[in-house]
Amino acid sequence: MVQPPTNIFWKSFGDDVGMRDVEIGSDMIRLGQFLKLADLIDTGGEAKILIASGDVRVNGEVDIRRGRQLHPGDVVEVQGRTARVVP
Repeated sequence: MVQPPTNIFWKSFGDDVGMRDVEIGSDMIRLGQFLKLADLIDTGGEAKILIASGDVRVNGEVDIRRGRQLHPGDVVEVQGRTARVVP
């Protein structure tokens, strides 16, 4: 059986149902890197396509910059899945 990454924690209460907190281990990460780390996509190529097509939201707004800097507290949504950046 495949074990989930240890840096992802599921929330199960309030408005955060289904949102994952993803530890980045620093104070900044690029959007494309975060999508992969958070297991929201499978490949960097997929990240590039989804971001360029406007299918990724950061803090509720579409962002088409793969290199956008994310910081703790930012919330990323793609394909109905949501993850929050935590230090």
